[in-house]
Amino acid sequence: MAQLKTPRKEDSRAAADSGQDGGRRALLAACELGVFHVLAEAPGPLDLGAVTTRLGTSSHGTELLLDACVSLKLLTVEMRTAEAFYGNTELPCTYLTSFGPKSQCHMLLYLSRTTYRCWGHLAEAVREGKNQYEKAFGIPSHDLFTAIYRVGMWDSVSDRFLVAKVHGRQAGFPMFVGCSPDPTHRARGSSPCPICPIPGGSGALAGECTSLYPDAKVIVFDTPDVVRTVKKHFPVPAEGQIGFQEGDFFRDPLPEADLYILARVPQDWADPKCSALLARVHRTCRPGGGVLAIERVPDEDRQGPLSTLLFSLNMLLQTEGRERSTSQCCARLSSAGFGGFQLKKTGGFYDAMLARK
Repeated sequence: MAQLKTPRKEDSRAAADSGQDGGRRALLAACELGVFHVLAEAPGPLDLGAVTTRLGTSSHGTELLLDACVSLKLLTVEMRTAEAFYGNTELPCTYLTSFGPKSQCHMLLYLSRTTYRCWGHLAEAVREGKNQYEKAFGIPSHDLFTAIYRVGMWDSVSDRFLVAKVHGRQAGFPMFVGCSPDPTHRARGSSPCPICPIPGGSGALAGECTSLYPDAKVIVFDTPDVVRTVKKHFPVPAEGQIGFQEGDFFRDPLPEADLYILARVPQDWADPKCSALLARVHRTCRPGGGVLAIERVPDEDRQGPLSTLLFSLNMLLQTEGRERSTSQCCARLSSAGFGGFQLKKTGGFYDAMLARK
């Protein structure tokens, strides 16, 4: 009789990794199909027949997906006379429906339909040293964000991608604004002292700035499409303190400010463009002002954090940039004319870097 072999540790790790990836795929498929949205709109748990009718999906495939989501703790299941009734757990109600208070649904749809497809071309990206929009979608990427927006607009609701990018990009970042010293102290008794997030996105950072610094004037600077989308989908906090200015930060005049906030911006661009942007910020920044950068920062020895190094590969696949170490960030800020570099390690995915003019 043949003996059963004891699984090797490598096999167990591979199985665990495969399971995690399968779980991510199940989550993304459920978001794309609208599972969490349908269950959130229902007055109570739904049986399989009701879910498939509302989704327009097969009974066999839907049952397998729902059961997987139950195991992932995304759904609850209740057996009633041998029939399963499904409902959302708290997590999808908060994050995975389009109307949730902290919805990440649109961003997950973007990851499902865009990011995952690009990762299928990782070897080509490493070989060529450039993003893979042309291979994955047939879209040239000479103008980076024009290509990204074209890829993201996957249906008639063309604002959906912009909502995902301008809001999801800044989700969780307002806490970092407090890492900078009060930029309004020199303006008290005179005119309000401007703060300018570049890009300004959904205004999440702008709203946090006005909460932390009540004397501050905040200018949301972003492209015309983004400004239009923000005004359409997001209420403007602290109206009167927050203004909008449309433009391209590589070509158009930047608003004059005392503090510029770059949240996940340098990571998108190659070194020459990063240097050009920082030089433009320095020229426009008021004397004594500064720039606050919010970035993933890899260790100097290049051994971690793993999530940051993998995200740097994602920048290769989808943009023209990379994540940069503390010494690289400091050198780039210094070459633009900034000094007094300070780094605040947060213990999370992102760190805050402040430099002064």
